Amino acid sequence: MSSGSLPLTGALFTAEEMTDVEAWSLAGGTCVVFSAPSPEGGTNQDAAAVIPMTETSGVVAVADGLGGERGGARAAERAVRALADAVREREPETLLRTVMMDGFEAANRAVEELAVGATTLVALAIEDGGVRPYHVGDSSVLLCGGRGKLKLLTVSHSPVGFAVAAGVLDEDEAMHHKERHIVSNVLGSPDMRIEVGPRRRLAARDTAVLASDGLLDNLHTEEVVELARRGDPVEAALNLVEAARRRMLEPEKGVPSKPDDLTLALFRP
Repeated sequence: MSSGSLPLTGALFTAEEMTDVEAWSLAGGTCVVFSAPSPEGGTNQDAAAVIPMTETSGVVAVADGLGGERGGARAAERAVRALADAVREREPETLLRTVMMDGFEAANRAVEELAVGATTLVALAIEDGGVRPYHVGDSSVLLCGGRGKLKLLTVSHSPVGFAVAAGVLDEDEAMHHKERHIVSNVLGSPDMRIEVGPRRRLAARDTAVLASDGLLDNLHTEEVVELARRGDPVEAALNLVEAARRRMLEPEKGVPSKPDDLTLALFRP
């Protein structure tokens, strides 16, 4: 595990093959990142970004590329770079919400210009003791309390995700649904739609997890909450990584197992 001072320009993770987590101080808390390709091999089509702003504010983002190894990896990289650039160039008087919306729009244009591939993008804006999620696609933000209360979970932009939100499918049915992989809203499309979540105040033991579907296709929500809330942030992130990779490598009947790229960012104040 590596740690230290986060560069003023932040950190980007693109097509990574990490064997351990990396951790930094960010926005009055700790942010831990991991990203690696599927255990079945190939290029990691996920990307992540950690962007500091002030002592009490910053942005964390995760992207999951689609459209084949080359196109997906490039799309995810373009997306997190465009968002990071928008955050870095923020004028002091500009609302962070405005910067985030502009950053997502810039990311969409950058991916459209590739003319190959598409990507999801999920981001958490941290400011003055509160957080707000922004997302396109089926990458997720989960926020839980120190005692295990689920405080926020984004709805995946997919037919299965919307069915779960509407109560048509339960989570276990959704985990094994044959159309779980279909995503209905992506960057790289003229019809891209940005979903802005509610702002939540952070308690001392709250933990936020941003992840590609390599995590939530292998672990149930309650399993993510239980692992994310225990131990220090580094220990929690390692436990999530190990549990998801174990599911990928050791399939059991009736238990979710989907080998995939795995990227997560965990933040705790």
